[in-house]
Amino acid sequence: MSTHDRHLRVGMVGYAFMGAAHSQAWRTVNRVYDLPARVRMALICGRDTGKVADAADRLGWDAYTTDWRRLVESDEIDVVDICTPGDSHAEIAIAALAAGKHVLCEKPLANTVAEARAMAAAAATARESGVRAMCGFTYRRVPAVTLMRQLVAEGRLGTIRHVRAAYLQDWIVDPQFPLVWRLQRDKAGSGALGDIGAHIIDLTQYVTGQRISGVSAITETFVKERPLPGGSSGLSAHVDGHGSADGHGSADGHGSADGHGSADGHGSADGHGPVTGLVTVDDAAVFVARLDGGALATYEATRFATGRKNGLRVEINGSLGTVVFDLERMNELEFYDATRPAAEQGFTRILVTEGEHPYMSAWWPPGHIIGYEHTFTHQARDFVEAIATGTDPAPSFADGLQVQLVLDAVARSAELGSSWAEVEPTLEAVAA
Repeated sequence: MSTHDRHLRVGMVGYAFMGAAHSQAWRTVNRVYDLPARVRMALICGRDTGKVADAADRLGWDAYTTDWRRLVESDEIDVVDICTPGDSHAEIAIAALAAGKHVLCEKPLANTVAEARAMAAAAATARESGVRAMCGFTYRRVPAVTLMRQLVAEGRLGTIRHVRAAYLQDWIVDPQFPLVWRLQRDKAGSGALGDIGAHIIDLTQYVTGQRISGVSAITETFVKERPLPGGSSGLSAHVDGHGSADGHGSADGHGSADGHGSADGHGSADGHGPVTGLVTVDDAAVFVARLDGGALATYEATRFATGRKNGLRVEINGSLGTVVFDLERMNELEFYDATRPAAEQGFTRILVTEGEHPYMSAWWPPGHIIGYEHTFTHQARDFVEAIATGTDPAPSFADGLQVQLVLDAVARSAELGSSWAEVEPTLEAVAA
């Protein structure tokens, strides 16, 4: 049997927006890239029988189940893909790794540092038996972001001095938007900080090769009480009674309210007034940071930037140049090369669609752009190659833990009036 005849049987937990995005990647990856193994979409899991059956048919899965433990324990599954809210990541991932399954887990890795540490430890133990684990920070897989990292690594920017990152959305600006699971700490862990702030933390550390060492932060919850969901959820303002899907992180239909009564004693449960609950996460987080290579950084993550649907922008300033990435122009980079003659200096627009650009050789002729969904295909490609070749995928669970430690430092700083908070080192950093 050739390596190309090898099959990786994937089981996925979750079927909403992230489940759909991951499914598209698993369906596509072998049709685009020549890989040492072929993916089989074997089993999908969700809590509602009717809805997961529909998802299996619509998304292309061979079979479905409502019991994630059955999926994890099945001898017919090689890879477990976790697309659930953060409150279930640790339990599912640790069980899957213990069962000898390779694991891809959506970001942020967990809801707490303790859970993330346990997951990283489980991944380290499983690695000794050849089992691989990866955390799903898909924006690393945007070709322009990967090229951005290459420019920095090659020294084209010189010494990195400033990092500016912002991730701006507006999907909960309306105070009547319901109390979906992303606005509840017990299910989501945090609000804008963990949901979208985690992305720019990982992206900037990946691009610069530097880690955040300390922060001073402020967070705010602008709307502190919201109606319980009965008809809308997530960015799409659609709910079916089985959870939300907003396209940023993971969603599988866990953690929704049904609109009958109040979950926390707020509002009316008799049908004569709105039934409301407390928002227990941040709506926005802003912090300054120092990176361990000496750079100064600013970060902003908010879901209250009116008019901004999915605005992610990162700028890196170095002694020899500047590079800028904007997700709304995801096929482009802006690059300023200060080593050029003064008469020729200026920002250059790089269209990242050439065959020699990262990931692009398998797609279209130069100038034919790709989109958001392609990042998940690139993620699947990298994970399949890592499993098939016995190499360590990135970002690892240890990388996911490190981001979790930054999130924790931001939260601690905000709770203490923006006082400086050091980021705790991972066990790997301590050992080094």
